[in-house]
Amino acid sequence: MTERLTLAQARRVAVAAQGFAQGRPKVVTAADLRRTIGRTQLHQIDSVNVLARAHYLPAFSRLGAYDIALLDRAAWGHRRERRLFEYWAHEASLLPLELHPLLRWRMAEADQGSIGWASLRAYAGERRPEAMALLKRIREDGPLAASDVEQRTTPGGWWTWSEAKRQLEWLFWAGHVTTATRRGSFERVYDLTERIIPAAVLALPTLSPADAHKALVERSARALGIATEPELRDYFRLKPAQSAAAVAALVADGVLLPTTVPGWSDRAFLHRDARRPRRLEARALLAPFDPLVWERTRTERLFGFRYRLEIYTPADRRVHGYYVLPFLLGDRLVARADLKADRQAGHLLVQQVTVEHGAPGETMRELAAELDAIAMWLGLNRPLPLAEGV
Repeated sequence: MTERLTLAQARRVAVAAQGFAQGRPKVVTAADLRRTIGRTQLHQIDSVNVLARAHYLPAFSRLGAYDIALLDRAAWGHRRERRLFEYWAHEASLLPLELHPLLRWRMAEADQGSIGWASLRAYAGERRPEAMALLKRIREDGPLAASDVEQRTTPGGWWTWSEAKRQLEWLFWAGHVTTATRRGSFERVYDLTERIIPAAVLALPTLSPADAHKALVERSARALGIATEPELRDYFRLKPAQSAAAVAALVADGVLLPTTVPGWSDRAFLHRDARRPRRLEARALLAPFDPLVWERTRTERLFGFRYRLEIYTPADRRVHGYYVLPFLLGDRLVARADLKADRQAGHLLVQQVTVEHGAPGETMRELAAELDAIAMWLGLNRPLPLAEGV
């Protein structure tokens, strides 16, 4: 049988699946944080620090003010404290440790040179001895960052990598090393995987690629609530054939329920355990890399909200601003705000606000309250009254 949902029902399912159906706790604990990341399955990492690092923002959106040291310890603390690890999932991501066995097939493919950027694949073949020599150095000398091995000899930014950085990134893709910690301007420090990932996790059985794909798609469906096959595939960046086989198996198992939504040309799939709330009281600013909005076509179809990150757009061609966060109120995206943390002056700068057509009358009041909340969490002041189009 095929389920049938209205667009409003589908939207509420999607928002609830992402963890916005519960009220924010008065005091956020490590358990609250684990449950939140367990619900979204991952937090995407990004180098942009205009407001706050991208991986810190989804937890605030769902939980409110929390101590970021909780996340730091879970991601980069002592091995006994680790609850998260870094790997390529949607993009570079922080993931619950239990996902490690589900991604070993990707590590094996990188080790064989069948995936990964072309500039890295040579280390799986003819240049493998160079990477293995660097791995031996880490084994003997301890954790290393690229800057510990050699200095960059050419000017450039994030994507201008030294030879050592490329070797380390291939070792990371292939699972030989993982992130021990981050230092300075968020530079990754690498160590042997077996010295970072808890032994109990490494001892978990490695799934076959087909079983791992199925498990990843099931987790995608649980995190999204309702989604099309391309959206389920995109969550962990699977290939079409991998995703299609997993979706078919999950439908056969009754885990995914084929669903129609008016206006959707692609067939959707509803997770059998998805909540179907009649009403939501959510209020949140969403990072550009929040999983509720990172798939822009889905965002437009669910919310009627066209969203693009304009960081790389020339200033005179930007429509809504540089670092723009959509504003969720209830089950709708009702506004967007271009924000910047002026840490030297101690201010949260609200550089532009755009309210969506048909937004409820309380939008600006609720947005102001959320801006005050995020400013307080970041230890900043919001010095100016809020006005549309500031």
